Amino acid sequence: MSQKILITGARLIDPAAGIDAVTSVLLENGKVAAVGAAADKVAGPDKVDAKGLWLIPGLVDLHVHLREPGQEGKETIASGTRAAAAGGVTTVVAMPNTTPAMDSVAIIELVKSKAKSEGVVNVLCSAAITKGRLGVEMTEIGELVKAGVVMLTDDGDGVANSELMRRVLEYAGMHKVLVMQHCEDKALSDGGVMNEGPVSLELGLRGWPKAAEASMAARDIVLAEYTGGRVHFGHLSGKQSLDLLRYAKAKGLQVTAETAPHFFTLDDSWLIEHACDTDGKMNPPLGGRHDREAVIAALKDGTLDAIATDHAPHSSLDKQVEFDKAAFGILGLETSLALTLDQLVHAGHITPSRAVELLSAKPAELLGLQGRKGTLAVGADADLCLVAPDETWTVDASKFQSKSRNTPFEGMALKGRVKKTMVAGTWVYEDGKGILI
Repeated sequence: MSQKILITGARLIDPAAGIDAVTSVLLENGKVAAVGAAADKVAGPDKVDAKGLWLIPGLVDLHVHLREPGQEGKETIASGTRAAAAGGVTTVVAMPNTTPAMDSVAIIELVKSKAKSEGVVNVLCSAAITKGRLGVEMTEIGELVKAGVVMLTDDGDGVANSELMRRVLEYAGMHKVLVMQHCEDKALSDGGVMNEGPVSLELGLRGWPKAAEASMAARDIVLAEYTGGRVHFGHLSGKQSLDLLRYAKAKGLQVTAETAPHFFTLDDSWLIEHACDTDGKMNPPLGGRHDREAVIAALKDGTLDAIATDHAPHSSLDKQVEFDKAAFGILGLETSLALTLDQLVHAGHITPSRAVELLSAKPAELLGLQGRKGTLAVGADADLCLVAPDETWTVDASKFQSKSRNTPFEGMALKGRVKKTMVAGTWVYEDGKGILI
């Protein structure tokens, strides 16, 4: 693209570049060409007056289920990336628990091809740690990394075999690829459908102790120390796990973690208030109030590295059944930024810069994309969104870009709205108009 676009008047929030100021940004050929006074001196660009808005790097989501191949009734690469654009997310990492699992170069190439032809945001691929996600035999890590895989994970299942996980950390370190562990000890969680505690007893539902998350996190912290390997924990939700993560970081281990917006917004009391609505059923389950408060504290003090959605679309047939039989998972792409602003920034827990760091800059760094994604420094990709931080809107899933509707935030008023999203210098979404390409 040769068109020059000058965005003026916005508050540029770019923690990776150390900028938080009202300034101008010039975009050209899909890249950031100039920032500040140098941008204003360029003649002839198309101008976008963004006064009163925030200009931030496009969100980088480490944890997204696009469901393709094999589960297209729930989501597709096309619909999932449209949902991402509507939420200000410009780069997603597709999870491998598809049908068949993304465990071979052939399937990775299929997803990449579909993303190139049908996606409206950047799609990066994760691959399964084990063949078929069965937890038995390691995938061909070297070949998968050569094919462009940025993450290894058996998401949806933790790697239970300690010796296998040890070898994974060693091989992944050789190939410099991120390993994300789904922390769940099935011996403890098996049969559970919600958090174990007073609420599960009141509702008469089988509980799932947060110790199931913490026990696997503890084992992998030990393995990370023993191997010198690097491990990332997906969707941490419990106080005990976060205490262990804080301990690991204090020891200087290569251990990082993300949480999801539902874990700092809701706790298991939501299920009482909403009569066991299955849109509140997810893996890991909503914790108690003390868990939610611990998540917020870990986001504030730097223990947690990133916010990722764990966007998990399901059809109504998967959710409109008894709670015990309902699928685990909720939507996240179209509400993640708004929930972060509403529940964390406007509530006074974190600064706007910290929010952008958690949603964009740090995820890009974890994937080795710093300098290209998660920043609007000169030379970076022109992936960005414009945000109205004080605009209030009400969640209406019927208007989502996603194919699915399974959100516990239906009808919730949120403060903070994505107005426009750009990928590689092209506007892909505008509030009120929808997808633009």
